[in-house]
Amino acid sequence: MANLRVLLVEDDELFRLGLQTRLQTEAGIEIIAEAVDGETAIEFTQHYQPDVVLLDVGLPGIGGVEACRQIKQQHPQIPILILTSHSQKTLIERLIAAGASGYCLKGIEAEALILALRSVAAGASWWDRTVTAEIRAVMSRQVIPVPEVDVSLIHTLTRREQEILALIAAGKNNQEIAETLHIAIGTVRVHVHAILQKLGVRDRTSAAVLALHQGWENLP
Repeated sequence: MANLRVLLVEDDELFRLGLQTRLQTEAGIEIIAEAVDGETAIEFTQHYQPDVVLLDVGLPGIGGVEACRQIKQQHPQIPILILTSHSQKTLIERLIAAGASGYCLKGIEAEALILALRSVAAGASWWDRTVTAEIRAVMSRQVIPVPEVDVSLIHTLTRREQEILALIAAGKNNQEIAETLHIAIGTVRVHVHAILQKLGVRDRTSAAVLALHQGWENLP
């Protein structure tokens, strides 16, 4: 299996070094380049074509949000995982609008960060629990657009898929869902893929927003 090629974007030298050292010890993960500002992040994404961009928000220059927006505009297929110490609603709104695939707060355990990187690289979303609560609040003000789907589609989901959708809406990641339902994580991935296909949504975040909007988070 090919290594997961990560572009690390962080202006704090000591924090960046710590991240780089920890991630490089993980089998299957390769830090292909490091950037310290938004402009360089955009340039390096174009040059290196990473599998994932791990992006700090508080960057000098154009900043992390604008860098995220421009990278996604130029390379929509490349997922961006945000790593920051901030979780304000307005910042979350801007990052979601900019196309971020996930959001981790600094201080996250290394194992969870690695799982987050692999998750977004596989096409899933990853949102910190704190951020999931913020998404609920943001959505209640209709800042996040709710996917337009036929609400009867919920009935196309199996009971197990409805259980998993409810856990996604509650902010659980695949590992936590597997532990809660006592099933293999691979089985969870299969169910999540089926849920996205049946509901016609592009990612985990859209499914969570839809579930919360329709009141499906308490199903079955």
